[in-house]
Amino acid sequence: MAQAQKANAAASGDAELSPENREKVELAKTFAFHLLKGIKQIGMYRHNESRFPEFLAKAHESVAAYNEKYGPLSVKVEQQNLTLHGESLFTEDTPLPYKFFRDGIRQLIFRPGLTIEELVTFTLIALSEPERGAEDVLAQLWRASMEHVEYVVVEGFSMENATEEEVQVEVDKVVGYLYSRLQTNSDDYLRFARVSAEDLESKLDGVEQIRGLVVGGRHATDELKAKLQREVMEEENARLFPKLVSAVFQVVEGGVEDAALLEEIFVQLLDMLLIQDDFATINQIVLKLRALSQRDESLGKLLETFLHKMGEEQRLMRMGEALKTTRPKNPADVTRYLQALGKDAVIPLLAVLETLEVQENRALLSDVLATFAREVPEPFVARLMSDRPQTVRDMVYILEKSNHPERLKMFGQVLKSPNLVVKLEVLNIVGKGRTGEARRMMVDALTDSISQVRMLAAKLLPEFDRDKAFADLMRVVRDAAFEKKTPDERAAFYSAVGATGTPGALAMMQQLLAVKPSLLNKKRVLDDKLLAIQGLAGACSIQSYKMLQAVVEDKNQPLDVLTAARKAMYQTRKTLFGESALTEEA
Repeated sequence: MAQAQKANAAASGDAELSPENREKVELAKTFAFHLLKGIKQIGMYRHNESRFPEFLAKAHESVAAYNEKYGPLSVKVEQQNLTLHGESLFTEDTPLPYKFFRDGIRQLIFRPGLTIEELVTFTLIALSEPERGAEDVLAQLWRASMEHVEYVVVEGFSMENATEEEVQVEVDKVVGYLYSRLQTNSDDYLRFARVSAEDLESKLDGVEQIRGLVVGGRHATDELKAKLQREVMEEENARLFPKLVSAVFQVVEGGVEDAALLEEIFVQLLDMLLIQDDFATINQIVLKLRALSQRDESLGKLLETFLHKMGEEQRLMRMGEALKTTRPKNPADVTRYLQALGKDAVIPLLAVLETLEVQENRALLSDVLATFAREVPEPFVARLMSDRPQTVRDMVYILEKSNHPERLKMFGQVLKSPNLVVKLEVLNIVGKGRTGEARRMMVDALTDSISQVRMLAAKLLPEFDRDKAFADLMRVVRDAAFEKKTPDERAAFYSAVGATGTPGALAMMQQLLAVKPSLLNKKRVLDDKLLAIQGLAGACSIQSYKMLQAVVEDKNQPLDVLTAARKAMYQTRKTLFGESALTEEA
């Protein structure tokens, strides 16, 4: 470690880069900046593949400018960054370099003539997640066969100023020492496989560092692999993370003068816990920081920074990937995490909501967003006019749950949409309210241009004021244009009239059923009687049941009326008294 620090110090003390190399570095940094920005945009709009070239257009222009002036752009791949002439190209942390470093790639070369399609392919490979089932990066690069993107892979191992035989001797020392530590008759392989750095250093005195070493041997069985993975997971969750968090807070409570260092520690801890989907521990950290900030005001900024980092776009999108297709083990922990975020997290959370496929997860996130919608309704209102019905449904649900005082006016705009599914969804939600404004919207919907909307409005209207609903519905029924409506719509309106349960509604149905047909109006009278049966079925009360029973017993009624009345009586009895009543009757 000391030698490495000296080497870094020596490097930092080298002469400044030449003007030409400095310009190369600046051009490469511009390319890296736009590449990283494009990667973030693609991560947000992963479903919109047609816009990927647009997101990477500036990165493509930047690398083309470098190629035109200096030829191929060759960058060195390190664990945390890409470098050129010893200068880091990325100004912020990103997992992109490590994905290539992990597979042995030590150099990336972008040659003149690089096409935007090749850059998109390269970016998608960089975004892939081998740990979630995707192929490793090296295999994807090999399969892509990009003409203008090359890479250098380090395989095997070697040491400077040493022959292969000398290397083999030193490798044998490493293998021999590790093998001796792995020998045991116990089932506890994990414990006996531990090797401390001090032990290894003392045993391998004089052996230089070897990277990329692969030791072959007998393959472990699937049962052993599963057991080791289970033990490692248990050790991480039960011992490692709690101890690590406890140790960090001991440092905090002991007093740390370097605030920037402390913030960096907590950010790294946050990222580590997010990778493990350990939201419970993150919530505990937030609670602990809140308690400490009450005693020490200087820690208030640390809490504010931690909460801001929790709500940053890339972390929320990472959470969205985990929630996209699988339900979380502890949904309450995810809810508490989201509830701790600030208003600046609303836009990223809305982007996450559009990617979720599991309905339970959509509901969980929507419930949290509803707490923000009352104070910041603008982002939700803007999405009410979206072309995606699911987005509109989510926004209506959120605004309704937020209980925003102006939400009905917002819904009124949605009811002007030509999308039938959206209009029905909004109307159902408006129907749950019992305010005068909601009722006025329902009455207006009785004259909507779409019959399904008119039918739903008629069905929901009696849930408000029954007497007023009877008057509004009868105004439509008595209109001359009502005869031209479809049979389904006419039946729906009569059912709604009956659902008001007013004396006037029942008297009207009884009057229609008592009319005697003549040769000239036989068809008209039959249709009216069938509509009256629909009205009595919609009333669904003891009185309407008795009226239907009287119709069934009246043998002077037409056969169609008797059949309809019998079915309506059966459904009414089932609704009023349940299945047991039908069994007794049988």
